[in-house]
Amino acid sequence: MSPETLWIAPAALLGLVVGSFLNVVALRLPARLWYRHRRECREDLGLGGEAEPPPPGLLWPPSHCPACGHRLRPRENVPVLSWLLQRGRCRACGAPVSARYPVVELAAAGLAVWAVLAAGPGPEAVALAGLGWTLLTLALIDLDHQLLPDGPTLGLLWAGLLLAVAGIGPAPTAAILGAAAGYGALWLVATGYRTLAGREGLGGGDLKLLAALGAWVGWQPLPLVVIAAAVPGAIIGLLLTAAGRDRHEPLPFGPFLALGGWLIALHGDRLARWLYGAPL
Repeated sequence: MSPETLWIAPAALLGLVVGSFLNVVALRLPARLWYRHRRECREDLGLGGEAEPPPPGLLWPPSHCPACGHRLRPRENVPVLSWLLQRGRCRACGAPVSARYPVVELAAAGLAVWAVLAAGPGPEAVALAGLGWTLLTLALIDLDHQLLPDGPTLGLLWAGLLLAVAGIGPAPTAAILGAAAGYGALWLVATGYRTLAGREGLGGGDLKLLAALGAWVGWQPLPLVVIAAAVPGAIIGLLLTAAGRDRHEPLPFGPFLALGGWLIALHGDRLARWLYGAPL
């Protein structure tokens, strides 16, 4: 058996556990950000009155049923398996539990296995798995709230730069140029669209996310990242418009950037060889 095969099961199990936590982050982090924003607004405006209670933290309290508040026991919190055994319902009140939970857990496991198969067992696979898990979390939050939080996004940027210095990923110079080019390119696109259309087309989070991806892949593959994000984004947008969606309704671009960045981070050389006849 190859080393990659031996690491598939541990990678998948770790991915399932991490995926369970990613569900918590995707649900609780935006609530905490909105809470902090409202609190700061009240302070700036000098509004009195009783402050609203803070939402749950990322680590505490433990997971619970959103319908009845039942705190999940360890046997009720086993990734995927608990959801299947309980037939997608809360054990205490019988309320349905979204299939999103096991889907995200399976996706996180798949990303970990994908990283091992693409890079082989070692530090690079660990780094790529972390990239995939962070991109998955950002994609979920953007789909739910059209928001790309600075914490995970800028953390991804600094991780890419530090890994480049450590010898994982592009050379440090290429990583720095990639971060600058990623932000600058989308800033020009966003500014041009706002000038011509009179409304926003891209959010600041999209600019920061492409900067982070540039730190992970370098400046040369960035056009491939944009293409890999824009093509499925355009297809989905056209399909939704054909289905009756208002064409002026914003469509989150973060999930498509996450997809494009993930594909290029793992298979950029292969795609470049296919397109250009030589790796980047």
